[in-house]
Amino acid sequence: MIKRTARRVADVARRDGVGLVIDTALRSLSSAGKLHPAARRLRRGVEVIRDIPYTDSGLRAHTLDVHRVPADGADGEPRPTLIYVHGGGFRILSKDTHWMMAATFARQGYVVFSINYRLAPGHPFPAAVHDTFDAVRWVADHAHAYGADPGDVTLAGESAGANLICGVIAATCYPLDDPHAQALHGRALPITAALPACGLLQVSDPDRFRRRKPDLPPWLHARIDVVCREYHDAGHHPLADPLVVFEEAEPVRPLPPMLAICGTRDPILDDTRRLGAAVQQAGGRCEISIHPGAVHAFHAVFWQPPARDAWRAQLDFLAGIRAAG
Repeated sequence: MIKRTARRVADVARRDGVGLVIDTALRSLSSAGKLHPAARRLRRGVEVIRDIPYTDSGLRAHTLDVHRVPADGADGEPRPTLIYVHGGGFRILSKDTHWMMAATFARQGYVVFSINYRLAPGHPFPAAVHDTFDAVRWVADHAHAYGADPGDVTLAGESAGANLICGVIAATCYPLDDPHAQALHGRALPITAALPACGLLQVSDPDRFRRRKPDLPPWLHARIDVVCREYHDAGHHPLADPLVVFEEAEPVRPLPPMLAICGTRDPILDDTRRLGAAVQQAGGRCEISIHPGAVHAFHAVFWQPPARDAWRAQLDFLAGIRAAG
């Protein structure tokens, strides 16, 4: 008994230690990225309004930042709204580490609402997705105060953030058995487009990646397993597995047009491919943009050639949606 307890304690310490190393490394990369010459160009002229609460909880996890290029005096028209939901395996990172995502969209004329949410394992499912719903409803009610159009909403997010924005789409377009989802469904959010990048879109059954790729390195499978099980370890739930909703249910509202980017070296690439097939089968439009040699969430390193290609694909897709009205 004592030996089993000691092993469990050691496993938790090792798992948390690896997570801390990854968190620290990614935060350092995000901070160092601000020193790159391309970052100075990217951030130039972008105004950031920080730490706006979207609930009255008082938690920093329930805040968002607004990124926008201030309009000149002659431009009184509201600009399109974009809600960005950061990744990090539901466990790490924040709106602050994802400044490059928000700045890129802001420079394209969007008013960007980049959100925080509560993180696992301290706050497992459904905290993150319910927080995302709360933030989306807040943006719908307050976008106009920041010069944004609440009737023209784009959703974007990567990794876990892609899962969360797909949860918003599922709640909006399907009648789900969840009170928070039903409240969002009743708002009939006008989603113009969605960009779920490098998504982990089904939290249940993390073993599916190893079954598909038996040569998946054990350490990599272990990380996927930790991410999934520490967020939600109670089987299928539509808000944890929005991909399964898209595959198995019939939408009662049209799905928004989507573009999903991913890299060929991303171990969870299969979820992106499944998303494309599921949305097409449901009568929607989902373009898939696969980038050779690129790893997970590669577009965060925005000055690298694969990332530039991915950003061009995303921005061209959004421009095409806007040109088509």
